[in-house]
Amino acid sequence: MGDIYLGLVHYPVYNKNMQVVATAVTNFDIHDIARSCCTYGVKRYYVIHPLRTQQDIISRILDYWQTGYGKEYNPDRNEALSGVRLIDSIDDAIAAVAEATGRQPIVVTTDARRYPNTVPYPVLRNMLKTEDRPLLLLFGTGWGIDEEVMAKFDYILEPITGPSEYNHLCVRSAAAIILDRLAGEEWYKKA
Repeated sequence: MGDIYLGLVHYPVYNKNMQVVATAVTNFDIHDIARSCCTYGVKRYYVIHPLRTQQDIISRILDYWQTGYGKEYNPDRNEALSGVRLIDSIDDAIAAVAEATGRQPIVVTTDARRYPNTVPYPVLRNMLKTEDRPLLLLFGTGWGIDEEVMAKFDYILEPITGPSEYNHLCVRSAAAIILDRLAGEEWYKKA
């Protein structure tokens, strides 16, 4: 299976009024997505944020678990967070994956809406098996990544839907579901 890299995008994303903003980091998103990444073999998890004040908060969280008392206190949390890196922008994340692998990544994002380049999960899962390029999977915070930026990506995964009309999962839940669909056990083939 191809290598998966993940990015949590805090800018440029929409707020509930569809204005482009930078969102605030949440401790749970860093921890919980890191744990999902570690479980599903993601090579690196980039927390993408351009603002110095937010980067300071992110750095303090990561330092506590990667080198501080938290490393000793909870080695499992340290293991999960060891793959997390703070980075300034989506472009920097793309460049970091290209530098780490020697290949330009396939850039895929997620959204609760459909776009012309929306693909279903089996297509991307198959691509991971057959392509020689790494996958950079981007998750937007707030109300999703700016559409002009999303138009530059290779693909957008189809929305996660349930049996109800409600469709607003928290990003850490969406990340866990999507990683399982792309890299998890094919339990549905065993039925």
